[in-house]
Amino acid sequence: MPQRIDITDPADPRVDAYRAQKDAWLRASHREPGDPATPETTGTGYGGGLFMAEGKLVLQQLVESRYEPESLLVIEARLGTIETELARLGAHTPVYVVSREVMERITGLDMHRGILCAARRGADRTAQEVMDGAEVLVVLEDLSNHDNVGGIFRSAAALAGPDRVGVLLTPRCCDPLYRKAIRVSMGWALRVPFATIDPWPEGMARLHEAGWTTLAMTPGEGSEQIGGLGPIDRPAILIGAEGPGLRAETLCLAARRVKIPIHPAVDSLNAMVSASIAIERLGGMLQR
Repeated sequence: MPQRIDITDPADPRVDAYRAQKDAWLRASHREPGDPATPETTGTGYGGGLFMAEGKLVLQQLVESRYEPESLLVIEARLGTIETELARLGAHTPVYVVSREVMERITGLDMHRGILCAARRGADRTAQEVMDGAEVLVVLEDLSNHDNVGGIFRSAAALAGPDRVGVLLTPRCCDPLYRKAIRVSMGWALRVPFATIDPWPEGMARLHEAGWTTLAMTPGEGSEQIGGLGPIDRPAILIGAEGPGLRAETLCLAARRVKIPIHPAVDSLNAMVSASIAIERLGGMLQR
């Protein structure tokens, strides 16, 4: 069992990783929590540093994942609810136990879930590793909304299976290990393999060479109706950002263009909804 450490002073340096949890640094990559805020990273990869997991359900996924918890910050009243998860941690992992008031003073937020875990990112997976381990790929191009990214990870796990699906992100896509993305994914961003594919869209050639059929989700003219597609071996579903959709270069390089029929009074679907429909129809559990 990990070591319980009671914290009564919000200024205790042992909980510096949890201090002043503001969006500016939670969005940034390549940094440790507590470092001065910097602009959001748009380069390749997310490796290094820590990320934050929040709540019991996410902690359940974390202890089943490849990531290593470094410490926990828990309101005492919630300690009894995570006994199973605590038993999975090593004896060297500190569990800082606090009152609700001290938690709020440390984090700067009203932490209703009362459970935070700082975990190590470790080494990034490579795009090749993700491709080699998947039967279905979802490629996210330049998504900037963490709710959409988290929701797509949850849908990918639920509809294709976390052991069958992988996610590739273009260099300008937001971080799946941002706290809100993890929370919206219900922790599946910690379990579904992902990596950055760079350069993009030139990197699409790697998918084609490896036998993937790239399917650009777009409502434009010339797109095939998703319901009319037959079985596709090794589908790679391309999802564009909310609003602009996929880049013109991406559409030109994709093997096929696919659309989801919607009512003419509605101009488009949310990116997460589109991805979920595409995953279920093109690579879902019923396709096994």
